[in-house]
Amino acid sequence: MFKRLTIELRSCVACTALLMAGPAWAADRTFNIEAQEASTAITEFARQSGIRIIAPADGLAGVRVKELRGTFDDRAALRRLIGGTGLEIVSDNNGVILLRLKRSVQATAASFHADDATDPAHATDATDDIVVTGRAQRLYRVDHAASGKLDTPPLESSLNIQTINNQLLEDQGARTGQDLYRNLAGISAYSYSVVSARGFKQEENFFDGLRGDPYVGLSVPQLFNVERVEYLKGPAGMLYGPAAPGGILNYISKKPTDVRSGRATLIGGTRSRFGGSLELGGLLSDMDGAPATRLGLFYESMNLPRNNANSRTFIADGGMAFNIGDAKLTLQATHYNQSMAGARLRGVPTDDQGNFLGSRTWNTNEKKDGTRLNSNAFQASFDWAVSDAFEFDVAARYSRGTEASQYHEPDRLRDSDGDGLPDLVSRRYRNTFRIIDNFAANANARWSHGIGNVEGRLLAGIDYFYTRQDYTRRYEARGTFVATPGLPAPISLQNPEYGVSDPATYNLRPIGGTISSRNQIGGYLLEELNFGRLILTGGLRIDRFVDNISRGAVQSLSDSALTYRIGGVYRITDEISAYGQWANSFEAQSIGSQAPEFGGPFSPSKAKMIEGGIKTSLLNGRIQSTAAVYQIKKTNILQSDPNGATPEALIAFGEVTSRGAEFDISADVTRNWLVMLNYSYNDARITKGAAGLDGAVSDRFANAPRHKLGFWSRYQIAGTPFAAAIGGDVVGERLSEAGQRVKPYAVLDASIMYEDGPWKALIRIDNILDKTYAVSGFRANTGHFPGAPRSAFLEISRKW
Repeated sequence: MFKRLTIELRSCVACTALLMAGPAWAADRTFNIEAQEASTAITEFARQSGIRIIAPADGLAGVRVKELRGTFDDRAALRRLIGGTGLEIVSDNNGVILLRLKRSVQATAASFHADDATDPAHATDATDDIVVTGRAQRLYRVDHAASGKLDTPPLESSLNIQTINNQLLEDQGARTGQDLYRNLAGISAYSYSVVSARGFKQEENFFDGLRGDPYVGLSVPQLFNVERVEYLKGPAGMLYGPAAPGGILNYISKKPTDVRSGRATLIGGTRSRFGGSLELGGLLSDMDGAPATRLGLFYESMNLPRNNANSRTFIADGGMAFNIGDAKLTLQATHYNQSMAGARLRGVPTDDQGNFLGSRTWNTNEKKDGTRLNSNAFQASFDWAVSDAFEFDVAARYSRGTEASQYHEPDRLRDSDGDGLPDLVSRRYRNTFRIIDNFAANANARWSHGIGNVEGRLLAGIDYFYTRQDYTRRYEARGTFVATPGLPAPISLQNPEYGVSDPATYNLRPIGGTISSRNQIGGYLLEELNFGRLILTGGLRIDRFVDNISRGAVQSLSDSALTYRIGGVYRITDEISAYGQWANSFEAQSIGSQAPEFGGPFSPSKAKMIEGGIKTSLLNGRIQSTAAVYQIKKTNILQSDPNGATPEALIAFGEVTSRGAEFDISADVTRNWLVMLNYSYNDARITKGAAGLDGAVSDRFANAPRHKLGFWSRYQIAGTPFAAAIGGDVVGERLSEAGQRVKPYAVLDASIMYEDGPWKALIRIDNILDKTYAVSGFRANTGHFPGAPRSAFLEISRKW
């Protein structure tokens, strides 16, 4: 058998996969494959896509393919590559694509090899194929990112972008955006979907590079229809306009595929967890020009680890993609429905040392409380490769979401037994309803050009964003420390008793409601010049925005801002690059702070960053790493005016300086053992102004740890369908918004994976040691947000 394999290797080339097991779902990525022999071209395609491909070895002899350059769906790109070669896709099961010769050309192929039949050195069965399995590291490796808007290999980019792909999401059993933070150096939890990014509070999420979060209010993004998540670090003003200086999170959605495939999943676990999903894809018909499709359905329910709390989530996701010559039109629609009983969840009060004053399951909400989200998003994108040198794309997204909430939240704390610690909480009941409409559009043109030995790429773009929030239906009832008819009853921290008062009997009063909107438009230019081993980039952007808010009277604010980015990369070797960037960004001040009685209007806050580091891809990609140091200085921050005419007066004076270092690495320790590690150090301090800055505690910011470590280690048991993984999250000490200590913590999780043919199973255990900890802190009355106790689930899926 070894002799036969040797003969086959000498006489032919089989196309290989670089993934041990890959997802069957397609993803958009950029390909750069020259016209060449099919044997080497398809092997290169497998390398760039990370897809396992099995091809008839002898059938590739003498066959050539045309060049493939540009950004395409994986499967659509493969169809382009093999077009006219006589090869066709037979199946796409379990992430493995099987190619064969069409019947019409099999006779020709047989004739081509007839002369070799008598030569033992070339004797082979034309149906035999060879598959060489790549390293485990390819499971999580990402060779491109969309957030930079110019697709560039990591070693040639001056941007620092960290990406979490779909395979890592699956192996970690991730369900929401909060499950991702351990994988991202520089990001830690703040509250709900808000994060602390390089020391700064970051509240906005992007979807496919567009603004407009379909998760209204405080709902956390779900990951069912997400292909990957990209974290663009540092000020991104030149590419995206107003944004927090710590970076942006960009959720990339799953797209339609033209290869028929499917996946059905069932899940069950502790805390009455139950759910399932169905994903289907493929051409709508066998006719030429038929659109590619995607349909996804997801449902999951579970009890949350807090009293009276549970969650039910339903997502319906669909799309169609039309290939129009060298252009592609993609249409997508998604419906989100989430019901969270016993929510909106606040924290558990603590003492000044960060010790919970009640059980981590404690909750102020009654059984009938809850938050309900209904949201719909519609998206269209058009990509056109006009020529090898010119590309154009345009995308638009509209979403409308509603959130209805009825909940009891902690109001005031009291020490009723005189032991020096609060033990009784008065409650405030709120009944709110909000509607948010978002519309975003973006257009980009890319032109590749060259003068002599200098190659260049020019990016020109324009984007527009409109959002309107109606938050006028707001009512509340504020209780006391004594049970009173018509008001919420107080609740004990140690022995909570529910049902003492009925919200149906409360004397509700209206509270301040608002209708706010923003119109924003920006245009930008970015030039990249390649001088061999030296790559320079520079770009400018101008933004104009108009904010309006109505609280009876209408307030309006308009302003503009100029942002820039300058970057450089030097390829020290083919495997090591040094990079640096200098960039800025801005954020409009809160429209609620612009009233003349507060001292407004105020110019936007601004931020500047300088960053430098080293990127590697060593040992033929077995070790990939990024090390960076940075300084971000944010100025013109609003703070209380000590000389103001009123106590509410503000002044734009504050300054915060964030300095830090980050390191992340992904390494193949052996062929079957992969290790990922990330570490970040950050010191964000107020360098001008007072502690009156929003989110500041003393001279620091709330929920900004100095040290954070995350790791993930996966081992494939050779010769078996089993793999095991363990991960950890270590977060240093922080301060809450009330200045209370938030204790450091370390949490371990584990996964056991089984994959055999179309079947796949995952056993996931979170918080293995059942540690009690707080993921972040808030105010004194609302307390710290407790981390989830130990839990486990089993997920079984089948692909076809």
